[in-house]
Amino acid sequence: MVEVVAFWRNMRAAGLIVAALFSLLVYGPQAANAAPNWTLDPSASVLTYQSVKKNTIVETNKIRNITGTLSAAGDAKVSFDLNSVDTGVDLRNVRMRFLFFETFKYPTAELTAKVDPAAFADLPAKRRIKTTLPFRLTLHGVDKDLEASIVVTMISDSQVSVASEAPVAVHVEDFGLLPNVDKLQQAANVTNIVPTASVSFDFVFTADGSKPAAVQTVAASAADVGPVATDAAKSNFSDEECLNRFVVLSRTGAIYFRQASARLDAKSRPLLAEVEGVVGKCPALKVEVSGYTDSDGPPEANKALSERRAQAVADALVADGVPRGQISAAGYGEERPVAANDTPKNKALNRRIEFSATKLAN
Repeated sequence: MVEVVAFWRNMRAAGLIVAALFSLLVYGPQAANAAPNWTLDPSASVLTYQSVKKNTIVETNKIRNITGTLSAAGDAKVSFDLNSVDTGVDLRNVRMRFLFFETFKYPTAELTAKVDPAAFADLPAKRRIKTTLPFRLTLHGVDKDLEASIVVTMISDSQVSVASEAPVAVHVEDFGLLPNVDKLQQAANVTNIVPTASVSFDFVFTADGSKPAAVQTVAASAADVGPVATDAAKSNFSDEECLNRFVVLSRTGAIYFRQASARLDAKSRPLLAEVEGVVGKCPALKVEVSGYTDSDGPPEANKALSERRAQAVADALVADGVPRGQISAAGYGEERPVAANDTPKNKALNRRIEFSATKLAN
């Protein structure tokens, strides 16, 4: 739950940062006759967010991989790689990515803004300006117009810092993520994740063509600041990383079939591609695709349907290049329910595909 709130805060903070960045870059034209373009320095920039679970437990996390630009015309854009969520624990990172952000469908968030250079004409003289800037945040397929209070500081003639004046609140429901909070609570076995996050940031922008300073910020010297390698950059996962990913992917509920059918819906494609990538980086493990149903209908028919669905998923993975010997399929029907079969919501939870892994025999 902490992870969820954290994310929202990140997004909001990101928005503030983007706005600030715009303003910083806007000031550039005054330092020189020709207005420069500006680029975010990811090694000197920090975005932290706090999330709250059980109403009182607060955790602080980060989005590590951030890129951004600000043009001389005042067009600003900052992108956040949501696969770089850093909670300090791999399993929590994976939950945030797959269950909350659904990075297999929405891998990035983006902030855009238009800055009026005239608004920062006094920055070279004042060195520090506080202002409120509007921006647009694109997250989870939703665009929302927001505004943020920022502090823009000239570090040097070629560097500007855009920082949040105070933590910024971001509301999960604004981006259609409230159902994903439920998924996080179920996966982590926690309650009362607060559906609002607060974000803090300090983004450093450098004028294009200038040489970055040797030491730009105190925070930049910390080991947990700056870009990190995401799953896409790894050739193989450890056994623990493999198991973490299979457990969490099993809880996404993002594999779809037509009613009473084993025919895969096209909406399943993003998650299947994610599973394929994980299997490929876990070559020492054999993966079982397990199918389950709710309790409606005869048990024998449910078992047969679950077997066909599991086999359909396995066949789709093999068709995409997963070795047949690394995949098996099994159907368990209405066995092992994860919820009581008493409501439509709980029945939907029981109709699922899961992935488990064991060591391949030599």
